[in-house]
Amino acid sequence: MIKAIIFDFDGTILDTETPWYYAFRDAYKQHGVELSLELYSSCIGTNNDGFNPYEYLSTEHGIQIDKQSFKQAIHLEHTARMEREEIRPGIRELLEHARAEGLRIGLASSSSYKWVDKYLTSLGIRNYFECIRTSDDVAEVKPNPELYLQALEALGVEAAEAVAIEDSPNGARAAIAAGMHCVVVPNELTKVLAFDASPLYYHADSLAEVDWSRF
Repeated sequence: MIKAIIFDFDGTILDTETPWYYAFRDAYKQHGVELSLELYSSCIGTNNDGFNPYEYLSTEHGIQIDKQSFKQAIHLEHTARMEREEIRPGIRELLEHARAEGLRIGLASSSSYKWVDKYLTSLGIRNYFECIRTSDDVAEVKPNPELYLQALEALGVEAAEAVAIEDSPNGARAAIAAGMHCVVVPNELTKVLAFDASPLYYHADSLAEVDWSRF
């Protein structure tokens, strides 16, 4: 019997990831460079240490761009695309179910607190979360398990008593490394990515499909 559910944010609660990819992909095309999903996926659910999409054109292709203008254009395009995004299916229902069942509810995100709080507030779901751990709280983000370990400690539950809700390989790796079961519900972007094989993963196309009695 589980005692807590810990959500990822980007791509899981709200699909902020697919708009980022399309914004970068279209910007790269303007410079004659194809941005493959395989390359871009290395920064999904983590930071830009492995692949920095803002720097790649100049460092790997020698294309001289105004970095500030480039970043501003990407952010404007992402903002425009985000206006069409809604909370992912099943999130509100799961939050309500968890609260009704007396489960502890947490969030562990590789993004900043400011970023996460802005969207949780605008979606009207901020008050569901007893603890929120973000990149502001740790030295290393996912796939390092520290975000989940901190969330588990804050909620007062053991790893075996909690389930993570994730959408990306990096996020799922972090949850498994923390010793948790992980429900993986990929979005438009991450559904084509390869996930590690693990008996602790439970894949579903929708949260509505998940049999919570198995945990």
